[in-house]
Amino acid sequence: MIADKVRADILIQAMPYFRAFSGKVIVVKYGGAAMINESVRSAVLEDLILMQQVGIKPVLVHGGGPEIDRMLKRLGKERVFVNGLRYTDDETMDIAQMVLAGKINKDLVANIQRQGGSAIGLCGGDGGLFLAKRLIKDDRDIGFVGDIDKVEPGIVIQAMANGYIPVISTIALRDDGEQGYYNVNADTAAAELAGALRAEKLMLLTDVPGILKDTNDASTLVPSIRKEEVSGYIVQGIVSGGMIPKVECCVHALRLGVGSTHILDGRSPHSILLELFSDKGMGTMIV
Repeated sequence: MIADKVRADILIQAMPYFRAFSGKVIVVKYGGAAMINESVRSAVLEDLILMQQVGIKPVLVHGGGPEIDRMLKRLGKERVFVNGLRYTDDETMDIAQMVLAGKINKDLVANIQRQGGSAIGLCGGDGGLFLAKRLIKDDRDIGFVGDIDKVEPGIVIQAMANGYIPVISTIALRDDGEQGYYNVNADTAAAELAGALRAEKLMLLTDVPGILKDTNDASTLVPSIRKEEVSGYIVQGIVSGGMIPKVECCVHALRLGVGSTHILDGRSPHSILLELFSDKGMGTMIV
């Protein structure tokens, strides 16, 4: 009897959120450590399927750094980073294209289909979705790494209209007169796409609970901040290291017109649903 009441309370609490987000686009960025565990990956995809079934339009943007690293190792090729970004020579670009647009993208689509959803795999070259110019970081060349110059979301809009969950790998067509692709940071690509789609939310799945005042204490989670407060959090050192570019992507998405942005622990099963459909939420929301 108690369990039945708990389940009913959960559904009652979720109903206003179902109505509020019905018909809205929500972009979810998924990658890194959050993709490695198979059961967690299954829960993420279940969340997307449920979102679609209650009338939301989810879009999944994925990376795949660990998979690229494994393939480089298998081929005996050393990975190289410049200022935290992967140096991508011609051979590494071919491997990234194969892993991201091939193996990972199609595996995610197959898993969604297997769980009862309907998905279509896309890469940044399809329909001219992402066009990019070469990225120069701190006056240093980092190879075939791109900075998105233009987003044409028509193919994503068409896929959603036809009932598919778009699953998008983050390689972009070169927009500098040369043929081929650039590797693009997945957080950046997700923010740019969310802006182009005028998404209600951008959700970044990471390997931390969100922004923590004390990185060793999950109880110090900051549930919500305004974008104007972000610079102060960086100055204070609360936001540091790899969290800085993620928070900056969130702020950029807000400036592009996204309603709100969220940093969630992608290792925690159903973190997307808990953030979307419960009063307490989960992770950090930047508005």
